[in-house]
Amino acid sequence: MPFPDTLPQAVRAAAERFGDRLAVVDGSHRLTFTEVHERVRETARGYVALGVRPGDRVAIWAPNTWEWVVAGLAITYVGAALVPLNTRYKGHEVVDVVDRTGATLLVMADGFLGRDQLGEVRSAAAELGDAGDVVPGLPALHAVVRIGSGEVDGTVGFDTLGQVGASVTDDELDAIAADVTPDDVADILFTSGTTGRSKGVLTAHRQTIAAARVWGTNGGVTPDDNYLVISPFFHSYGYKVGIVTGILFGCTIFPVAAFDARETLRLITEERISIVPGAPTIFYSLLQLPEFADADTSSLRFANIGAATIPVELIRSMYHEMGFGLVLPAFGMTECVVATMCRPGDSEEVVATTNGRVLEGLEMRIVDLETGEELGPDQQGEVQFRGDMVMLGYLDDDEATAAAIDADGWLHTGDVGSVDAAGNMRITDRIKDMFISGGFNVYPAEIEHLLQGLDGVKEAAVIGVPDDRMGEVGKAFVVRTEGSTLSEDDVLAHVRERLANFKVPRSVAFVDVLPRNLSGKVLKNELREDHA
Repeated sequence: MPFPDTLPQAVRAAAERFGDRLAVVDGSHRLTFTEVHERVRETARGYVALGVRPGDRVAIWAPNTWEWVVAGLAITYVGAALVPLNTRYKGHEVVDVVDRTGATLLVMADGFLGRDQLGEVRSAAAELGDAGDVVPGLPALHAVVRIGSGEVDGTVGFDTLGQVGASVTDDELDAIAADVTPDDVADILFTSGTTGRSKGVLTAHRQTIAAARVWGTNGGVTPDDNYLVISPFFHSYGYKVGIVTGILFGCTIFPVAAFDARETLRLITEERISIVPGAPTIFYSLLQLPEFADADTSSLRFANIGAATIPVELIRSMYHEMGFGLVLPAFGMTECVVATMCRPGDSEEVVATTNGRVLEGLEMRIVDLETGEELGPDQQGEVQFRGDMVMLGYLDDDEATAAAIDADGWLHTGDVGSVDAAGNMRITDRIKDMFISGGFNVYPAEIEHLLQGLDGVKEAAVIGVPDDRMGEVGKAFVVRTEGSTLSEDDVLAHVRERLANFKVPRSVAFVDVLPRNLSGKVLKNELREDHA
């Protein structure tokens, strides 16, 4: 049976094919595929009544819950572009993205992790000015839809959207969904860039579906699978490889709002979980639980793991202690969600030491960093991809798009790697300074830009340093202005107030000068050596 071309088609097809099978299990909330379709249509009617039109952008700021699944799918159902927001963002970061996308609607959970998210948004937006009837400072915003109990002035309750959209007819909604095309923008996921400001990655419906299709096909996903989605829905892996895979293949997804090893182990044993993708940290955490040895994990079937290198010992533990029959590392990025992947039948060595082979619909090559010439097997250079799943481009940034995708359509990843004779790719280094902390990409330039605005800072540079639990964490090297008494606590508090926690450096070193080359570029390798 052919796969759908658009997300509205996919939601309808899932209801028709899988009907009363469970689609989403979130605590006591258990929705079948038929019920997901009904809830999506009900929510979509509310969006239309609130003024959302095809081509609009709608932002969602909420943790992994059944409401996110419904709210997110309903955005694409009405032809709007989904703009997921990191739950760790602070109000200023949310307002920046909402403002830049011109989002006409903001769907948000209030009170998650004890925070006042609505208050943060209103406070941050007020700094932009008085324009805007719903939220001063955000003139394009028609409404704020609030996920949470109780009524709050100036917001629309998520659970009231059915009533709000009661006047929108089935024919009207069907016509809107039918007009969505495979080439329409389905989502805009933001990823920080080396310029220090986030960039919005534009992806079409056909591309989002293709990412889920190739991942699910290689993983052998079926309606019999119970899929624990630990990756956050605001991330391409949680949304596209998570939610959309569930819709396409008919498996049951179990959203995890915040990872807790013991709760995860309970879900695995009680709900007979069979699929668990995630960073190595997740599997280490489970294996280290005292109660793991006596836990029944026989339901586990397929693990997808993302990391440049994976200890062979971990792979062996996943096979022989956790009971996975299939462990497939993969490589991708927001700009090309799933680019390479190991395949069933690969040896433990291949699984542990490579990122697998290029996927259907994509080409891969390794090019010399200086000349741009294509290299042969086992030669190191920049990893590049070309094909259907490469992003459309960056939102309102032609210059950055041209820098990322060349005239021949090759996506420049900024990662250094090699490909062996069998086609298996290995990432060996990063051209960019980006590092990964707890599974999240961190871009030092964003933090450095923020530190430059702190009184008492003359210069600053940030690097990633090894950390047993997080993989890598940030370390800031700061040159203070003359007479400054700035402390480490001052620096960290400044960043913590304005950026998500995973971006906050864990330590600060005050230095007299930053090492630079003749052209003035900071020599971060020397900073890494100093740390070591």
